[in-house]
Amino acid sequence: MPRVRLKPSLEHFQGTHYDVVFKLSPQGKPIVTKRPDMSNVEWSEAQTAQRGRFKQANEYAKAAMADPDVHAIYEEMAAKEHRQPYRLAFSDYFKGNDLLAK
Repeated sequence: MPRVRLKPSLEHFQGTHYDVVFKLSPQGKPIVTKRPDMSNVEWSEAQTAQRGRFKQANEYAKAAMADPDVHAIYEEMAAKEHRQPYRLAFSDYFKGNDLLAK
């Protein structure tokens, strides 16, 4: 008698499809939800300011990764802290550590 092992053709599905969001819980179980409608949301002044700061931090991190010298510094720092260099540069922006200016 032959042994049969069935493998699912789809093991992991993540993202959005029309108005449905597919994601995993922290325990690894699938979650399917309706995509929130944010078209009528009025952002507060503080939320708008924070989004602006995130945009600036993102631009700094991109510029830092594009500069070979600064990228090497972040690579070294990230290896010590077990983090990703881009994310380290992003958080450095909020701490006021600007390695591009040096």
